[in-house]
Amino acid sequence: MKLQKIEIVHDFSQPVEQVFGWLSDHNNLSAIFAPFTVTRIKDGQTSVNGVGSVRKLSAFPLPPLEETVTKFDANKLIEYTVTSKMAPIKEHLGVMIFEPLNSGTRLHYTIVFKGVVPLLGPIVKMGLGQGVKRGLNKLATKIL
Repeated sequence: MKLQKIEIVHDFSQPVEQVFGWLSDHNNLSAIFAPFTVTRIKDGQTSVNGVGSVRKLSAFPLPPLEETVTKFDANKLIEYTVTSKMAPIKEHLGVMIFEPLNSGTRLHYTIVFKGVVPLLGPIVKMGLGQGVKRGLNKLATKIL
C-alpha cells in the first residue's frame, strides 16, 4: 500500500497559547473530526492530554478508533498515532506544529498513513483531508 499524506497549513487570528490549548484538549476535537465523536479515555503521564493520553474516535457504523499522543511540547507540538489493533489504517502519524504568526498562529498539520487494503488509503485521505480543513475553518470563525 502507498503512503498517504495530508498536509494542511491553517492560520488563526488567535495567539498560539489559545489555539494550542483548544486543539490539545481531546474533548474539543469532535469539532474538527466530524462526523467522529472524540473522547479522551486515558489521561497522559504528566498532563491529561499529554504523552500517553488516549482518545477514542467513534462514528456509527464504523468501529471505534484509538489514538495515543506520543509527543507533546506545550504551545509548539503534538504528535499522535493510531493504536487500535483493528484500525483500517496502519503506519499512521499525526503531527501538529504551532508557530506564532504576527499576533496569531500558523498551524502546520500533517497526517501520514497507509490503508490496510488496496484503494482504502486514497479514500480515507480524501475524506479526512476535506473534513479536517472544513473543521479548522469552522473552528477559526466560531469556537476560539
